[in-house]
Amino acid sequence: MTTTESHSSQVIIALAQKYVIGNYTRYPVALVRGEGSWVWDAEGNRYLDFFPGWGCGILGHCPPRVVEAVREQAATLIHVPNTWYTEPQVLLAQALSERTDFGGLCFFCNSGCEAVEAAIKLARLHGKPKGRYKIITMTGGFHGRSMGALTATAQPKYHAGVEPMLPGFNYVPFGNLDAVAKAIDNETTAILLEPIQGEGGINLPPAGYLEGLRQLCDQHGLLLIFDEVQTGLGRTGKWYAHQHWVVSPDIFTLAKALAGGVAMGGIVARPEVAEKLKPGTHAATFGGNPLAARAALATLETIEQDGLLDRAVQIGEKFRERFTAMKAKCPLILEVRVKGTMIGIELAVEGAPIVQACIDKGLLINCTHQTVIRLLPALTITDDQIDAGCDIIDGVLMASRAA
Repeated sequence: MTTTESHSSQVIIALAQKYVIGNYTRYPVALVRGEGSWVWDAEGNRYLDFFPGWGCGILGHCPPRVVEAVREQAATLIHVPNTWYTEPQVLLAQALSERTDFGGLCFFCNSGCEAVEAAIKLARLHGKPKGRYKIITMTGGFHGRSMGALTATAQPKYHAGVEPMLPGFNYVPFGNLDAVAKAIDNETTAILLEPIQGEGGINLPPAGYLEGLRQLCDQHGLLLIFDEVQTGLGRTGKWYAHQHWVVSPDIFTLAKALAGGVAMGGIVARPEVAEKLKPGTHAATFGGNPLAARAALATLETIEQDGLLDRAVQIGEKFRERFTAMKAKCPLILEVRVKGTMIGIELAVEGAPIVQACIDKGLLINCTHQTVIRLLPALTITDDQIDAGCDIIDGVLMASRAA
């Protein structure tokens, strides 16, 4: 068998079952090609993708500038270790820093959980001189699958079977400032949370919550860390979601959309905090490699030159309008939560059958927390595509109501 052969979904699935560890629940479809908000399977069936790349495809599938940047860079220099300087990495760090309001410094890795691990380590290095190491995180949050990020994830279902978890994490309810204040002690070094909970169901922070966390951190000398793995890079209509609340963190994480679908993660930290990551304290072999960095620069360029921050807001409002109208006629919809292209639809029923019915009709969506339909559409999606997909969801929900 060669890599140039084309195989049916059935053959691909059989090979996966024979050779790939079965740690994912997969749909019985093999996807082979994508363009924008469309994706095709091995049999040539086309699907409209409202959840491209699990949030990584912020520009959709195979965005032209990213494709060209990767093609050009792959023919020039794919990887060198971080014992050398490379132009794409430093230009990316400059671009990300200039889009903050505090002149942050960057560290690059390969994924969201790696970015969270770097933030955890930096927080502990910062607190070490004062004997501080504990981090407060929020119930319903999600930070990744590595052991540190998993422990920070305050959801017992993800801890099952891999205990004991790491010491030093305290969990409090998302949105409850009093609970955070009570959890702070002399060993607390940081507060870590998503400004908008993604996997938790597109949960937006209550008014004054993020500002209150900043005040608590300032009062107690703690670091405020925002996990922007899902919310960052224009997803909500700002470069970074925390900018909607004019609250500056000390560290924030990025991944998913950062390189337009190419694997990349990173953190941005205030210079006085970042300096704690000295040579020998942390590293990532592939972190900030030229290929991923060029893809990320092309992603930023596309978002900026094509006006996609404003477009994210427009997309969100169109989805809000469609789903609010559905809610008025369909009692299965309990709540609609929208911030830019982060869309959550709270249902009164299990969401998995809804997802499958949409797939059967050519639409790819996601369900999280059993009852929340989660959409993370590309910033390049068209109004016609939004309407077509929403029509499918409308029809599926109405049919489910009648069943």
